[in-house]
Amino acid sequence: METRAIDWWVGIFVLLGIAALVVLALRVGNLSGFAYDSGYVLHADFSNVGSLKTRSPVKIGGVTIGEVTHIGMNPKTYMANVTMRIEPSIKLPIDTGASIYTQGLLGEQYIAIQPGGMPQNLKPGATITMTQGAVNIDQMIGQMVFSKAAGSSKSSGSQ
Repeated sequence: METRAIDWWVGIFVLLGIAALVVLALRVGNLSGFAYDSGYVLHADFSNVGSLKTRSPVKIGGVTIGEVTHIGMNPKTYMANVTMRIEPSIKLPIDTGASIYTQGLLGEQYIAIQPGGMPQNLKPGATITMTQGAVNIDQMIGQMVFSKAAGSSKSSGSQ
């Protein structure tokens, strides 16, 4: 009888551990169902979105104020068009800027908002015009290697 009670407690403990791991995995994967259903929509065109995904956070000063809801391509400008939903309590000036940053060295990408100083606010559905795309690390390393190779060939040719 005592062995059976211990088996039940061990089983309950294992199930709670599995449930905790599932919740942790959903939170880390940003799939927990937490979404900004209310709020207003803004758009921004970027030359490069890198590995930005839908449901990526939109932040001001490290504080999450919204999320990316759609990423597509603008057929007229051939730029990536990002749609984001912003909390209704956050009012952004019309001269607001948006940049794509990476959280940490290998972390997820997010949109960082830099509010401007104009007294007029962006209307729902407006487009943020001042944008900076994601930095491509591979391209930067390639440029650095190429510039080093070009510099060494110049110095060896001048001797």
